[in-house]
Amino acid sequence: MLARLLTPADFGLVTMVTTFSLLLVSFGVNGFTEAIIQWEAVDHALASNLFWINLATGIFLTMGFAAAGSLMARFYHAPLVARIAAGMSLTILASSTSVLHLALLNRAMVFTAISTNDVIARAASLIVAILLAFAGWGYWALVAGAVALPVSQSIGAWYLCRWIPGLPRRNPGTSSAVRFAMNIYGRFTVNYGSRNLDNLMVGWRFDAQALGFYKKAYDLFALSAGQLVAPLSNVALAALSRVNRDSVQYRKHLLNILAVIAFVGMGLGAELTLVGKDVIRLLLGPGWEASGRIFTYFGPGIGIMFLYYTHGWIHLSIGKADRWFRWGVVEFIVTALLFILGLRRGPTGVALAWTASFWILTIPAFWYAGRPIQLRVGSIVAAAWKYVLASAIAGSTSALIIRTLPSLVAAPGAVEAALHIVVSTLLFGILYLSAVILLHQGCTPLYQFVGVVREMVPWERFRQSTMPSYPGVEPETLALSQPRE
Repeated sequence: MLARLLTPADFGLVTMVTTFSLLLVSFGVNGFTEAIIQWEAVDHALASNLFWINLATGIFLTMGFAAAGSLMARFYHAPLVARIAAGMSLTILASSTSVLHLALLNRAMVFTAISTNDVIARAASLIVAILLAFAGWGYWALVAGAVALPVSQSIGAWYLCRWIPGLPRRNPGTSSAVRFAMNIYGRFTVNYGSRNLDNLMVGWRFDAQALGFYKKAYDLFALSAGQLVAPLSNVALAALSRVNRDSVQYRKHLLNILAVIAFVGMGLGAELTLVGKDVIRLLLGPGWEASGRIFTYFGPGIGIMFLYYTHGWIHLSIGKADRWFRWGVVEFIVTALLFILGLRRGPTGVALAWTASFWILTIPAFWYAGRPIQLRVGSIVAAAWKYVLASAIAGSTSALIIRTLPSLVAAPGAVEAALHIVVSTLLFGILYLSAVILLHQGCTPLYQFVGVVREMVPWERFRQSTMPSYPGVEPETLALSQPRE
């Protein structure tokens, strides 16, 4: 809806600002969250100190970002950027008010409540943006929606977690927790740099419209991983952190979940490569064809991106945030060099650089992450390579078959695009599942996938029609302070 109500240039202008603002919004979210989850003992005093440190930093970053709007406007040669930056600065302050409450809920493993809060907040953000876009606010509709998201999340977090921070006071664990959090945020910063350098380059080298087209293609690329890997991250981290890192059980859990992620990711990546243009045509409408062409170069990187993101689980679950940070520096350098090479070909070249970076970095990343616990990279490859081969066989075969059907090759309208998506999905699904079963000589991967789904979804709770209650985390019951089995 927003793509039909607004222009690519509107999205491009806001992306120019969020390229910088999201880094500051993530302060504390990436750092204090992992510290709270991973720390062996969290009491009221420690949590209170971290809350006030995070809030004070958020206020400082909010004022600094608003003041830096004019510098960003000069960098992009776009005067409107200064005003947008002033509005977007409010997202930093709003986000800082809920970091500790959400972290405590994550430590308590109240994942259903957290996910519900996130869905409601995102729905509120979209409703605000759509209504204002209908009213003709242009790019300000996107700014207002962005501010509404952390405000809604914060209201929900305080409602779910009734913990009230106390006044700051001396606590021996505060400095250690802050150092741990800074290592996490430092790693996030270099990772964020490599993940957003593309927006910076495209916006600087071309213009807001080109960046708008590129950003929508990237959104579909990143959304696929965000919907699977991101929700699993806190769950996987909480579970792996409570298992002996040198045990057979640790390796078994890790390799099982990596196999399932490879199964889903490689299949989804090949499928979206086949139908990505049609998905964008169907969802965004006419005028966004350039995004579809760009996405074609993103598609082959989706599956390997799924796997690559999980190497951080190893670093964090064994308490090696410093090693994760150092690897982030390597990742940034490699990705930046590939972006520079790809920029000559325009936005499509940058998209191709993304895909290449994941294929180049994945095996070295798992090798480095697994060294402290003698986790062999060969076991990672063994868990994933058959899905890579199956997706390549099924994807190439599907593309050849579809090219023989003239009515599907030319799909100018929404109806034709929808038909192409349905036919391609059915054909690819049959070929991919067949190839997986053939390569594994059985249906074990399907059973693994079903098993993970059963563990993640509380079927018994649904059948009994009883909803859990989440009274919040009371100060006297920070039973968060003890590790969970």
